[in-house]
Amino acid sequence: MKKMKKSIIFSLLASAVTFTACESLELDLTENPNALTDASANVDFFLNSIQEDFVRHLEGDANFDPNDNFVSGGNTNGDGLSNIGLELTRVDNMNGRQYLSTYQGNDFNDEWTNAYRGILKDIRSMTPLAEAAEQTHHIAIAQFIEAYLISSLVDFFGDIPYTEALQGTANLNPNVDSGASVYEAAQTLLDNAITNFQASAAAEPQYDLFYNNDFDKWVTAANTLKMRLYLQTRLVDGNAIASFNSIVTSGNYITDSADDFQYAWGGASAVNPDTRHPRYGLNYQAAGAGDYMSNWMMNMMDTTDDPRIRYYYYRQTTAVPGAEIAPNEEVLDCSLETAPQHYIDGGFTFCFLRNGYWGRDHGNARGVPPDGFLRTTYGVYPYGGRFDDDSFQGISPGQGGAGAGITPIMTATLVNFMVAEVALTQSQTGPAATALEAGIRSSIAKTMSFGALDSSADMSFAPSETDINDYVQGVVDAFNDGDMNEKWDVLGEQYLIAQFGMGVDCYNFYRRTGFPRTLQPNLEPDPGQFIRSMFYPANVVNTNSNISQKPDQVQPVFWDNNASGPEAN
Repeated sequence: MKKMKKSIIFSLLASAVTFTACESLELDLTENPNALTDASANVDFFLNSIQEDFVRHLEGDANFDPNDNFVSGGNTNGDGLSNIGLELTRVDNMNGRQYLSTYQGNDFNDEWTNAYRGILKDIRSMTPLAEAAEQTHHIAIAQFIEAYLISSLVDFFGDIPYTEALQGTANLNPNVDSGASVYEAAQTLLDNAITNFQASAAAEPQYDLFYNNDFDKWVTAANTLKMRLYLQTRLVDGNAIASFNSIVTSGNYITDSADDFQYAWGGASAVNPDTRHPRYGLNYQAAGAGDYMSNWMMNMMDTTDDPRIRYYYYRQTTAVPGAEIAPNEEVLDCSLETAPQHYIDGGFTFCFLRNGYWGRDHGNARGVPPDGFLRTTYGVYPYGGRFDDDSFQGISPGQGGAGAGITPIMTATLVNFMVAEVALTQSQTGPAATALEAGIRSSIAKTMSFGALDSSADMSFAPSETDINDYVQGVVDAFNDGDMNEKWDVLGEQYLIAQFGMGVDCYNFYRRTGFPRTLQPNLEPDPGQFIRSMFYPANVVNTNSNISQKPDQVQPVFWDNNASGPEAN
């Protein structure tokens, strides 16, 4: 029923409202060319648009849909903040030899437009209408989304326009606010959201795409987001850990996967509108897979018998050139080459993996050979693809879960890893190990629950309880036996694995901690320094006289006071 509702919502938005395309790159933060207007939409229409655009903020756009705010083209496979974070942390593959050239300012025009002209503008338009109608819970959901949105913009860009933004012709060149002040505003928004969630409302949202109007769950999510923001600032705020632990003591945060803050994609429909997970739509195509998977991630999971690997990845072939079969220049030209010296020195895999896991190394920017039906692609979790049951078939649209996956934004798994991080910062290795184990088991259980989405799969290939226990015990033993840096490496590796499908927290964790140190380096020996914040979008730099482009991408955000960027480049 929930999936059906979401499909109806997308259809409603697509058919009930007429949108117009953006005809210029101006970004005065006053007008959303695709958004609803006060004259054409009610509060429910606004809230529906806010929720959908919020998910696009993370996932981007898979099909150049003219009804959303991702209309300028570019690297569609790289749209959305989540995907960028996954690429930079080797959870997904990054297609670029140099960091400077891989993520340019113009790559973020759509994300910025979606955030300001889309989500924030709609929130500003909706709020007075909701206040007049005493639709308190509509306001609370919007406040929650705004808090996540503005804090994530700080995480990626640093200082951003906020207090002076969206003032219309009164201020066409808003100044930036400090990242710290925006984080403070986010905490205030969450406090207000909690108050509003707990208040009565004259009318409930017609469609709550996350919790189906269960406002107790919204409160736990708001407290979890507060915890997340406190943890993010622990390097620069001496009170952050105490504030984090205060919420933990209250018990009023996400502790069960049933309460996870996630977005469920309807799947099935590929047009009018496309309700499939965007990564599914980009990869389960008639021409084969569109993305390459990360060799680092697949190798780590394969060589440790990670029970999640068959759910994360689907193999289309049994062997990779250079591994079990002879090198092949046509489909994998690097299989004829020697690994670069820095890969040899560090003992990293190069080019090919065994057991049919066909991906690419970090920073491999070569052309695309005819391997669409050979390369490994996304599996059933969280993207709604196929479960890997050793069938080794070429993929096609509609297979597996038909794209009925999820965007796992904040989960009980993530909370366990946050608790483990806090404990480890205080050298509480016992509690850290306990939280680490809980996070891994939570991740495995949630991942395995998605096997049912692929009704055609042979689930006899699912891991047994013994397989799971052996894996978890091996990780916990490695954590307990390691020195402090090795403990952080184990925590970091497991954090990245468990966050498969949500890259914002991967990127933040890696910059915040500098772990794991085991990440595969870029193929290029000197790819430039790791990106500590993104360039401002080209459209805002070109149109706002109060925003100047950064000199480089090494400028840290306010909560990152580390002496340098992470070690693995």
